[in-house]
Amino acid sequence: MITKKSKDSLGSKLEKKILGRDLTFGMAVESLRLRDDYSQTEFAKKLGVSRQYLCDIEKGRRLVSPEQAARFAKAFGHPPAVLVRLALQDAVTESGLRLIVKVEAA
Repeated sequence: MITKKSKDSLGSKLEKKILGRDLTFGMAVESLRLRDDYSQTEFAKKLGVSRQYLCDIEKGRRLVSPEQAARFAKAFGHPPAVLVRLALQDAVTESGLRLIVKVEAA
């Protein structure tokens, strides 16, 4: 039987090759923040959270809810699907489940 590799699995392999591991929500937020030239303090203020809380998210010490991930996406001016998927994937991975989360717009 021949199966096609999904776009997500190819993207995941590329992420692992470049980063050495899968992209996390915190890594994505830090990259987007730096790309937009915000300090942690500036971006935390924009989000209405503390700088320490933002730092904990970026370093993977805290997980965020899907609602919070959507707020972060809005602050960056992006559709929420990618950041919501990463936030959910982090929670699934943290729980020890070997599952891949996929998110689609309703």
